[in-house]
Amino acid sequence: MIAEYPPELLAEVTAKTADRQLTGFVAGQGPLKPDLMLVGEAPGRHEEQVDIPFSGASGQELMGFIESIGYSRSTVYITSVVRKRPYSIKRVRDKKTGEIVEKHPNRTPTKKEVLAFAPLFDWELATVQPRIIVPLGNTALQRLLGNKANIGELHGQLLHEPIQQANEQHDGYQLTTEKYWIMPMYHPAAVLYARRLEPTIKADWQRLGQQIKEIK
Repeated sequence: MIAEYPPELLAEVTAKTADRQLTGFVAGQGPLKPDLMLVGEAPGRHEEQVDIPFSGASGQELMGFIESIGYSRSTVYITSVVRKRPYSIKRVRDKKTGEIVEKHPNRTPTKKEVLAFAPLFDWELATVQPRIIVPLGNTALQRLLGNKANIGELHGQLLHEPIQQANEQHDGYQLTTEKYWIMPMYHPAAVLYARRLEPTIKADWQRLGQQIKEIK
């Protein structure tokens, strides 16, 4: 388990996201040198409130998938490419009172927000040293492999290739010299919105369970 993040990286994130609609901070959790590092998009409202990554509805789906291949929350490392909850501002009329109220629903983080957190994520990956990185959904996948990577094309495939890391100026990306084992997966929330994907996602996780044994 990471005790704490480098203060200078946290300060950089704070400075770069000061004008952004982001709130809270949910740290990654799990053991160092695990078989799997699960990488999500960003915390949601529930995660922000309880300070536990993937603890809401999609997290319950995720726990079922990892338990199906013999792992648990305590044996994998769980994090996200953006650590603060991205929200939008919406003004709607309250059905009971008729008053206009302001709500802050979750939203997808922007590319600029993902880049702002890139040095922190790079440090975390280097510290955790997982056997396999499992990006969950397009946001996490594209952070690792670039904007052309698509979860619909790559899900359930074991890849061994360089990934993107922040460049020296922290204003863009460059490829690592080292290759990483990566298996992209649909985000577990996909099951909540499209139950037809469930058999595919379950099969992908079973494939991951087999691949872990082959590269250990």
